[in-house]
Amino acid sequence: MAALGLVLHVGLLAWSAFGVWQNVVITGSSKGHGAHTYGGRWKYLTFINQVLQAVFFGICVSCDLIQLCLSIKNPLCSFITRLKDYIFAVLVFPVGMFVVTSFWSIYAYDRELVYPRALDSIIPVWLNHTMHTVILPLLLIEVFAYSHQYPGRKSGLALLAVFCVSYLSWVLWIHYAADIWVYPILAKLDPVGMTVFFAAAFLIMVPFYCLGEFVTLWRWGSARPSKRRRKKKN
Repeated sequence: MAALGLVLHVGLLAWSAFGVWQNVVITGSSKGHGAHTYGGRWKYLTFINQVLQAVFFGICVSCDLIQLCLSIKNPLCSFITRLKDYIFAVLVFPVGMFVVTSFWSIYAYDRELVYPRALDSIIPVWLNHTMHTVILPLLLIEVFAYSHQYPGRKSGLALLAVFCVSYLSWVLWIHYAADIWVYPILAKLDPVGMTVFFAAAFLIMVPFYCLGEFVTLWRWGSARPSKRRRKKKN
């Protein structure tokens, strides 16, 4: 089973790394892309999510290799497994779901607010789908193929909130330091509208977190270790 998991995770890692690499190569070759302005590619949640997925699948591959070479009960294996589960539960699943749904929802309403037509001459269609569409099937493959232990809901949502506030602060800092908005939609909003927009974006993250927990519970029968199991570990 571990060998099959390793093969699958190597494939997912290869695809994710390829997507990041192509993003860097293609956007780096055009001066008209925002990657050449203040903050570079790291101001875009899409790119951060791509890197996050690549890192996560890299951790999965490491965990699979350790299970094959050592033992599931090995302390190092236990640590990496917990790390993998935390990253998936708190960041990879909710952020990935948010990127897919928010991008295509705004795109359907008015693409100029999130992905101006000028980008069509810079970013090929397949790369756009790699960044904003293929994320979803990768998440579904992971959640249905592997069981993940979720942290307590309060601590999990608190860590997700830290990520959201950090990214929001980064977006506002870029506007303050370089007088540019990361996304065109932000330039259309007044302070009240922007506050509502950011609040809504964060609140949407909460049901995505709960969705990942629910699907894990439905698929595997358990999303969090029982109190008895936690007491045994302690």
